[in-house]
Amino acid sequence: MRLFILGTVFAWSLTAATYVVTVAGLGGEPDYEQRFNGLAAELDRLFSQSADARLRTLRGPEATKQRLGAALAEVAAEARPQDAVVLLVIGHGSFDGEQYKVNLPGPDVSAEELAQMLEPIRAERQLAALMTSASGAALPVLQRPGRVVITATRSGTEKNAVVFSRYWVAALQDPAADTDKNEVITALEAFQYADRKTADFYKAQKRLATEHALIEDTGAGEGVRQPAAANGRGLLAGAFPLVRIGSAHRAYQDPAKRELLERKEQLEQQIDRLKYEKAAMPTAEYRKQLTALLVELAKTQEALER
Repeated sequence: MRLFILGTVFAWSLTAATYVVTVAGLGGEPDYEQRFNGLAAELDRLFSQSADARLRTLRGPEATKQRLGAALAEVAAEARPQDAVVLLVIGHGSFDGEQYKVNLPGPDVSAEELAQMLEPIRAERQLAALMTSASGAALPVLQRPGRVVITATRSGTEKNAVVFSRYWVAALQDPAADTDKNEVITALEAFQYADRKTADFYKAQKRLATEHALIEDTGAGEGVRQPAAANGRGLLAGAFPLVRIGSAHRAYQDPAKRELLERKEQLEQQIDRLKYEKAAMPTAEYRKQLTALLVELAKTQEALER
């Protein structure tokens, strides 16, 4: 089954671009170098399947702080508010008790410097996934409204090499990650898949888990492992598509069906939002709005299947 990287989040147009910057840091030894570079190359291959993707992949000697800054500066100059920006960092990280850094050839880059590089970017949809050791320390520095932040560890003290990154890449290729079976793998679903597979890895190896991934998408507060929609956590990540599969992928390839696919995804997101707001609404009004959305969703799905 072919996969297709998405270029939309929420109700923005399918014509929006997705800027993806992938960085594979220093491995320190041949095995890690090969692993990090291989994961970055696989992400590049996956995202290159999308015509709307604008890719910048840095690995090996090219993955320097200077080149990373230049790549994000280019994104800042090009990206529009309706576009999406995804920053994926693979490798080793460090934390000295005060500052988190990603290990790169030459000078390392700190969480504060990453935040400064991202700040000028106008895209209102952002995802920053730091899949390195000690990355939990970077979460409070990178979080802001409109940005999903994912870290492979829950703190800067989890300093062992992580396996979360390999399962994150696997999530983008495994239809099993699509838990709601709508043929879209979101940032939330990819996170949950990778977190679950990481936990299974340590159990199978009969080892004490040395990494516990976190996600934060409200722009405030601490990261969590199990977002609860009741408090608004996970809503942004759950509406941040990454991959289309099956008929959704085929519909995207058909210009005549793209608008219908866009409408279907908008309706699904409106339903999720309505369910979140249910507690604050009169029951009759909630049921009225939900029924109307479900009817329109059914009609749109029927049109897509013709």
